[in-house]
Amino acid sequence: MALPKEHIDTSEDYWNLPDGQRAELIDGRLYGMAPPNYIHQKLVSQLTRIIGNYIAEKGGCCEVIPAPFAVNLHADEKTWVEPDISVICDSSKLSERGCEEPPDWIIEVVSPSSTRNDYIAKLFQYRGPKCGNIGL
Repeated sequence: MALPKEHIDTSEDYWNLPDGQRAELIDGRLYGMAPPNYIHQKLVSQLTRIIGNYIAEKGGCCEVIPAPFAVNLHADEKTWVEPDISVICDSSKLSERGCEEPPDWIIEVVSPSSTRNDYIAKLFQYRGPKCGNIGL
């Protein structure tokens, strides 16, 4: 008897989620995302502002983009994540969909509801061969 074939989610599944439903696609598996809480969003907002101001003061050309913002870490159809903050210094990585390659810097504000995903699944993606050690 043949084993049932495991379902692999793709970019198409990710981009066709119902409006308002957030998820990340990691190695062909969709992971639902809970809405961030107030403290989480406050930290993301403050860090985005501080980093953006620093870049502007130094005359840099990098963009600082908070979530929700889609990032395709491996330029494939199996992994789209939404880091809390993405810093992109090469505008050729950007498209209408988001960032098509690893950003230059990723920041995750870890919440109790996302600890497992942030410290395990996403960490290994961020440390992958195409990403170097971004955000670490």
